[in-house]
Amino acid sequence: MSQTDPRLLEEISQLRADLDDANYRYYVLDEPKLTDADYDRKLQRLTQLEAEHPTLISPDSPTQRVGAAPADGFPEVAHAIPMLSLDNAFSREDVVAFAERVAERLECLAEEIEFSCEPKLDGAAVSLVYEQGVLVIGATRGDGRIGEGITSNLRTLRSVPLKLMGKDLPELLEVRGEVIMRHAGFEALNDRARDEGSKVFANPRNAAAGSLRQLDPRITATRPLEFHAYQAARLQPDRGDTTHSALMARLSTLGFRTSAELSTMRGPQAVADYCEQLGEKRDQLGYDIDGVVIKVNDLRHQRELGFVARAPRWAVAFKFPAQEEVTTLNDVEFQVGRTGAITPVARLEPVTVAGVTVSNATLHNADEITRLGVMIGDTVAIRRAGDVIPQVVRVDTDKRPADARTITFPDHCPVCGSDIERLEGEAVARCSGGLYCAAQRKEALKHFASRKALDVDGLGEKLIEQLVDLDWVKTPADLFHLTAEQLQSLPRMGEKSSTNLVNALNKAKNTTLARFIYALGIREVGEATAANVANHFGTLQALQDADLAALEAVNDVGPIVAAHIHTFFRQPHNLETLQALLDAGITWQESEVTQGPTPLEGQTWVLTGAMDTMTRDEGKARLQSLGAKVAGSVSKKTTCLVAGEAAGSKLTKAEQLGVEVIDEATFIERLAAWEQSE
Repeated sequence: MSQTDPRLLEEISQLRADLDDANYRYYVLDEPKLTDADYDRKLQRLTQLEAEHPTLISPDSPTQRVGAAPADGFPEVAHAIPMLSLDNAFSREDVVAFAERVAERLECLAEEIEFSCEPKLDGAAVSLVYEQGVLVIGATRGDGRIGEGITSNLRTLRSVPLKLMGKDLPELLEVRGEVIMRHAGFEALNDRARDEGSKVFANPRNAAAGSLRQLDPRITATRPLEFHAYQAARLQPDRGDTTHSALMARLSTLGFRTSAELSTMRGPQAVADYCEQLGEKRDQLGYDIDGVVIKVNDLRHQRELGFVARAPRWAVAFKFPAQEEVTTLNDVEFQVGRTGAITPVARLEPVTVAGVTVSNATLHNADEITRLGVMIGDTVAIRRAGDVIPQVVRVDTDKRPADARTITFPDHCPVCGSDIERLEGEAVARCSGGLYCAAQRKEALKHFASRKALDVDGLGEKLIEQLVDLDWVKTPADLFHLTAEQLQSLPRMGEKSSTNLVNALNKAKNTTLARFIYALGIREVGEATAANVANHFGTLQALQDADLAALEAVNDVGPIVAAHIHTFFRQPHNLETLQALLDAGITWQESEVTQGPTPLEGQTWVLTGAMDTMTRDEGKARLQSLGAKVAGSVSKKTTCLVAGEAAGSKLTKAEQLGVEVIDEATFIERLAAWEQSE
């Protein structure tokens, strides 16, 4: 097919339009249209076509957001119109005074003036310049007159259109806005950094600014950044818009995300009310704001009012209370989370941060304490933003007292006394108490009773929480001593429900060693690993007695998982709980230790569709007992697909990849032959 073939050009054009529209709907409107799979398919097809016909690649193609080589530095960019600061207002009285100054210059009443109000985003200000509808320059604010050219980095943000939407596009457009990072993305970024042992950011603003100034745009592309437009600094030719709010609506139609909180108000009292109301909902926004930007809405009035040396006369920033304050770290306590994670919690001299009194803050983990260099008695900066847990972000070592004390991590769980486990390369330390530890009790019981573990029908999350709160159940063994009469006293637990639950618990006593091992909730021991361990050792006692070398000999068990299993069975409390479960009647059929390679070792199987003679879980367990790995999706590595009734997309994919497909009858015949041969 020729590069100039009209069908090729049409397909590439349509793919780009579909992907641009999908990006706009997802990253600007928050109204996704394409599924992730459809988006990936279209992007993959476009990438393929452009690779085959490189002369057709254009700078505004969705494939060109990432891939530029790292820069040696950033060039200087002079702003055609300076990016000025705003004067500040801190009270209702300041807002009224601003409106009266504006009214005096316009020779009208303050109550007659219409203002545009929107959140003052706390991120990094940037400028985007478009020529003939295509992004050509992206720059930081810098000193307001000269910024840094970071076009390659800004191109990686999917909320930054590479090409403007629509047909009647301006010849020149300069859009200014803020690049922010939402709280959820910020926490995930820092969690990942802690796991990797790399630098964490003090706050979302610093994270956004630091991400934009990466010399390698591929790093910027991995950061959860968003661009929000707040001004059209230049627009040629003039489209005749008379108000700032109309210009913002125009930017939205061109493909930019603008503030959903933008409103127009008439008179200073209404503006002050808006500021108070936004301050009240500040914590629910999901991103940092540090105030409200108030602008005279009429563009003609803006031009008439003009500027002072460093700020426009027609705008002001109403500032909220600071979200960082300084206080003293009085002590550190250690809390145990529901998964056993040990978290150091700073006990602080109470301080008001963003309108809330803070007396506790997280220190995350031992690595974070080391990174901060914090000691008990230090003067520290505390940050609280929205729903994010208050955290210590900086230490003022110049103010460190002579009697400051080192923070020492405990060796044993402060709740149950079990050993605290922290493997090399992991940031989080955890209690190894598992089933015994009261802090982990509810989650451990939910896992113990889950479908793939002991499968206790009728024992849901709410009921488990009730049983623990009433102190009726402290370990899983206590479940099997509950009576129907006792359960009937609980809300919505009548005679029939109570009897059914007791019967379900009695039924669950007859299980398999693999299910029992999985039910124990040992870290990183999933269903497949539990099956491999059960097949390898054959008995619970053999597993308990195994040393690290013996555990690492199990298929798919590496040093980390082996260490988790070994530690679990060395805790006296866990052994007591195991014995209590056996005494309560938990039983399974012992199997012989697997000797040598199993019939299906190294093979990957997939089950799909409905089967008549067994459930998919039963089929999965039998395959795993023969050494096979059972996956949830078909790939080139799949050995065989078992297709039951109404097999769907997995069957189609297996046929496309040339994977062997068998029906239920053939599957049962093969299982019988393999099991007989062992």
